[in-house]
Amino acid sequence: MLQTERKPVSVGEMLVEEFLIPLALTQGALAEAMGVPRKLVNELCNNRRAITADTALVLARVFGNSPEFWLNTQRRMDLWEALHTPARRERIDRAKPMRRVA
Repeated sequence: MLQTERKPVSVGEMLVEEFLIPLALTQGALAEAMGVPRKLVNELCNNRRAITADTALVLARVFGNSPEFWLNTQRRMDLWEALHTPARRERIDRAKPMRRVA
């Protein structure tokens, strides 16, 4: 299982540090461009909401990048959190590999 100790960049950090600040965008302006409530953008920026396929497609359209960029950012964070949250890691570690039947 691939592991890294360094916490990956979250979607919220990515949005704020690489897009909103450099482009001088407010959360309200991004929400308007996305056609969503400002609350959704605020929750994304503050890591209280995960990226869905639909949101990834919208962000990709707004910023001219790919939905995979956004989904991979979310996926890396989800995997890191699963591996670094003690209760979740314990449940993962209890799983036993299945033997292949010839």
